[in-house]
Amino acid sequence: MGGSFAGLEPWGCSGPWSPIGPLWRLLKRDVQTPFVVELEVLDGHEPDGGRLLARAVHERHFMAPGVRRVPVREGRVRATLFLPPGKGRFPGIIDLFGSGGGLCEYRASLLAGHGFAVLALAYFRFEDLPEYLSDVHLEYFEEALAFLLQHPKVKGPDVGLLGFSKGGDLCLSMAAFLKNITTTVLINACVANTIAPLYYKGLSVPGLGCDLTKQKTMESGLLDLVDIWNNPLEEPHRQSLIPLERAQGPFLFIVGLDDHNWKSESYAHIACGRLQAHGKDRPQIIYYPETGHCIDPPYFPPSRASVHAVLGEAVFYGGEARAHSRAQVDAWQQIQIFFQKYLNHEMPEKRSKI
Repeated sequence: MGGSFAGLEPWGCSGPWSPIGPLWRLLKRDVQTPFVVELEVLDGHEPDGGRLLARAVHERHFMAPGVRRVPVREGRVRATLFLPPGKGRFPGIIDLFGSGGGLCEYRASLLAGHGFAVLALAYFRFEDLPEYLSDVHLEYFEEALAFLLQHPKVKGPDVGLLGFSKGGDLCLSMAAFLKNITTTVLINACVANTIAPLYYKGLSVPGLGCDLTKQKTMESGLLDLVDIWNNPLEEPHRQSLIPLERAQGPFLFIVGLDDHNWKSESYAHIACGRLQAHGKDRPQIIYYPETGHCIDPPYFPPSRASVHAVLGEAVFYGGEARAHSRAQVDAWQQIQIFFQKYLNHEMPEKRSKI
């Protein structure tokens, strides 16, 4: 990683950094071990030209003291459950990531440190799950929901959902078609089912298509995909719209206004209009200027570009480094506040911003 900052900036030594290697993205695969950051203060600003004044090692842990990590291989469900310390019972959340697949645990492990029982759920490209997202069967997610609700440490009768990108529209489908979901948080999500058709008990929702001829190549050589997606308000693409008005609980949309993966701001507006047209409450929408697609927990270096998991091409996700870093700090707090409010759980003692 590399970068710079000036003045007083919390975690300035890591927040606005960018990967030195092309198209790298810093993620945490093993949440049971900390990130270890070596800090050095040099006499001068050249990396190799100053006298060493001080050195320190900082560890960033992803599991708060007492948080338990429980691998889940129950029926078809492939997941990891993170439980807060204490006897419980705790409000439950299902956490879904996007089209990269696999099992991402770092967001769930951090949330568990704030009093939530969080199920990090894989749905493809992990162990014996499908390698490719060719279709989606909502019964799999229904099975995961049932597992979480029956767990003795989880406080029912409802749970919350947290989804990013493709995981966001899956959360919308879960909220629309499944029971026992009380609140849903979406991070740069689409209001239509994307990428692959979705099936549930004889119902099918086609995936929103795209027109790759509308992709743009930037001067850097990266692809800009923001205009490739079909308009879900136009025929025949309206069939891909998710009937989110069927959901029982409130929504929070986290929107990066510089999202270049797709038009998250427009999708949030569509969701708002659709809910109000059906007599539902207006969703909470938080807009973050100069913020791109990949909104992580605080102090992860902004991911502005990487190789797209579906297209296999180098794509631009958007965002200005410092603005995106600030957005990640605020969005993380807003997500916790929203879940605390609607999952009916008393606020635990505040430990840290992460």
